[in-house]
Amino acid sequence: MNIILFDALNAINSLPFEDYRAQHIRKVLRLGVGDRFTAGIVNGERGEARILSMTGERLSFSFLGAGEPPPPLHPVTLLVAQVRPISMRRILREAVSLGAARIVLVATDTGEKSYSQAKLYESGEYRSILIDGAMQSGSTGVSEVHFADSVEDAIRNFGGDGEHIVLDNRRSGEALSAMTIQAGSAVVLAIGGERGFSDRERDVYAANGFRFATLGSRILRTETAVSAGLAVLLGRMGLL
Repeated sequence: MNIILFDALNAINSLPFEDYRAQHIRKVLRLGVGDRFTAGIVNGERGEARILSMTGERLSFSFLGAGEPPPPLHPVTLLVAQVRPISMRRILREAVSLGAARIVLVATDTGEKSYSQAKLYESGEYRSILIDGAMQSGSTGVSEVHFADSVEDAIRNFGGDGEHIVLDNRRSGEALSAMTIQAGSAVVLAIGGERGFSDRERDVYAANGFRFATLGSRILRTETAVSAGLAVLLGRMGLL
């Protein structure tokens, strides 16, 4: 972890030893009383924490904010098809690490319907994965996550203005690495699941003004396509 995040911070704070952040401070960072670490508030201020005490079953620390607003997340909305939870954990962690502002998880024609009801979402585990990705990146910014019942639902509610691109290796399109992205424009990037998008969904994207793009001729796992596609896109946007 390159920063340790909390939902809220006061001048003086306390953590039980069983909290995973306290365990990281003690067992991974190996910090003790008087030592400092970088801390921050989710989607808020970052600053310096100093350990005041480690007694009983709790760790006490102070926090002094840097007094600066957090840098904004990148103006990218990812429309990602629902996939197996083990893959989605990687997708969420990498997407927030790279700084996507919004992630929309979409039930698609070719995907398993059970994926949308996975324990990952019902238990709220997905949020801890997002925070983990943000802490790895050293940023306080955590992506918004939304859910859509179909491609049409995703486009209608989260399409927004700006550039619209769908990664697809069936319908001919331009290489994402060669695409021209208007400076300062927000971008919606759609990425399919294990079996790709259906022809019906491709028609929906085309009818809604999405440009088709590729990452080459190889068929990639969804988590690979998300990481590679987002990185290439951010490069074209001049943000990496």
